[in-house]
Amino acid sequence: MLQRLSWLRTLSFMTDPTSSELKQRIRAQVFARRDALDRDWRHAASLAIMTRVLSLPELDRVEPVGGYWPMRSEVDPRPILDGLVARGRVVALSQIRHPLLSWRAWRPGDVLIHAGFKVLEPGPDAPEVFPHALLVPLAAFDRAGGRVGYGKGHFDRSIAGLSALHRLLTIGLAFSVQEVDAVPTEPHDRALDLIVTETGILRPERQA
Repeated sequence: MLQRLSWLRTLSFMTDPTSSELKQRIRAQVFARRDALDRDWRHAASLAIMTRVLSLPELDRVEPVGGYWPMRSEVDPRPILDGLVARGRVVALSQIRHPLLSWRAWRPGDVLIHAGFKVLEPGPDAPEVFPHALLVPLAAFDRAGGRVGYGKGHFDRSIAGLSALHRLLTIGLAFSVQEVDAVPTEPHDRALDLIVTETGILRPERQA
């Protein structure tokens, strides 16, 4: 991926300082809400999200599916990845390669290594894949499919790069408390195709 998408290393996303400051305030507010959720509740909610994601017709026959290793209090996507592997699907985990992410094939039980931001990721020997669907973590979302990420731009750049290669399905995973009225958008932002929470499935195009 790094060779095929090397042009992204020089891609500079123009950021409006006002928008950046607003996003940072949103992150702080929503992280406080998410962190306050009971750990057992988050686990149960992640399982409810798993059930909804695995039932998505949009995900039928789409692979590879790229995911991420959870950190802090975010939705745990591992039950989803386990469920996809059980169905015989090709699954991959993200690997940080500044300023991008790459995805490496993964199966339950594979050895992972410690990476930046205190997350685990596949080792460099795992085969590289180019997902056609991504499970996307987020700080906040709105009903138009807007997403506030964690501020590093890894997913923004990677979504742009993969979308340049092929049709890419993006599925945001969040708890309902992460919803906000409106996400500030910038020219490089791409709305998520789907957002799945413990309470339902949001299809932004149908909300428009």
